[in-house]
Amino acid sequence: MRALRILLITVVVLGVLFVIVDRVAVHFAEGEAAGKLKTTENLASTPDVSIEGFPFLTQVASGTLDDVKVGIKDYDATTGTTGRTIRIQDLNADMKGVTFTGDYGSATARTATGTALISYAELLKNAQAAPADLGLGVTGQVVGLGDGGNGKIKVTVDVRIPGVSARQKVNVLSTVTVKDNTVQVHADNLPKLAGVSLAEDRFRQASDFQQAIDQLPGGIKLDKVEAAKDGVEIAVKGSGVKLAG
Repeated sequence: MRALRILLITVVVLGVLFVIVDRVAVHFAEGEAAGKLKTTENLASTPDVSIEGFPFLTQVASGTLDDVKVGIKDYDATTGTTGRTIRIQDLNADMKGVTFTGDYGSATARTATGTALISYAELLKNAQAAPADLGLGVTGQVVGLGDGGNGKIKVTVDVRIPGVSARQKVNVLSTVTVKDNTVQVHADNLPKLAGVSLAEDRFRQASDFQQAIDQLPGGIKLDKVEAAKDGVEIAVKGSGVKLAG
């Protein structure tokens, strides 16, 4: 009986030690991966990296991590060939089947899904352009973006009419979609302007716009988009996504 008790105590102690070693190892690996990702993507701050699953050491032995979650704050993505950037407020990705080298210098995920949030102020800053000619001397320019409810964007257009000193601001509900890594905003209906009839294609030169968002970390792509309270929420996905190296 005494020998059995000693054996049980030994098993418990070894189990506790294994858990401690495993958690220390995963904490070290998360730090190394975060540092490599910061360097690879030239990030201003260190991202959050969380390696899921237990035990971690058996995953290391297999050479593949089941699930790695990455969170990046204030990521500046490029916007096509203009050289300008657009700030993504929050970018979160869930990486599955991550293979890596021993020093974590290179890591690639089999698949990745996640979300990104772009504020309305940031989207507006990049969408602003010179006032568009709406015909009959009337000009229009997008001056505000906000949540229109039910996944729509409320687009505020500043309309200037010749001979009228006061500006007329009109709101239109717009559908937001994504295609080829480009966010597209398209007005659902034309507004009614007092005394002025505008052709639809003319008005859309002011109300409708698109915003390319390229070179997201690891090569992930835009998938779906929807207007929300604090900005535009984008679903992202990818395969063969490189976390580092």
